[in-house]
Amino acid sequence: MKVDIHQSWKPFLEEEFNQPYFSSLTGFVREEYSRHTCYPKGSRIFAAFDHSAYEQTKVVILGQDPYHGPGQANGLCFSVRDGITHPPSLVNIFKEVEQDVGHPYPKSGNLERWADQGILLLNAILTVRAGEAGSHQNKGWEQFTD
Repeated sequence: MKVDIHQSWKPFLEEEFNQPYFSSLTGFVREEYSRHTCYPKGSRIFAAFDHSAYEQTKVVILGQDPYHGPGQANGLCFSVRDGITHPPSLVNIFKEVEQDVGHPYPKSGNLERWADQGILLLNAILTVRAGEAGSHQNKGWEQFTD
């Protein structure tokens, strides 16, 4: 499978993309997306690797799996598109940032601005079936994100 990610990540991930488990995983994901509503949108599955070059990554934040509600998942852990109500986990993050460093609670839950500054916002599981948290666990994503 050809995965479209920032060029700087390819030397570190290309070997994984050629592993047998990854072929099985992509088959599973294709089947799930063809039969069910899944998140994030297919073109956003690897979005975490698109926002900063490998060499510019300073921090890694690891989430569990994407948000599973309509319009929520955008391919970055804990991030939602503009205009989407902030899920409880994101509310907690913003409250902690506000308390710890005094940064005001933002209107937008879109964390692309963080990712563009070198924060890799990666979920351990990169896809999920709508309304079913953890539905794509133990299908191979864990091997990829280890």
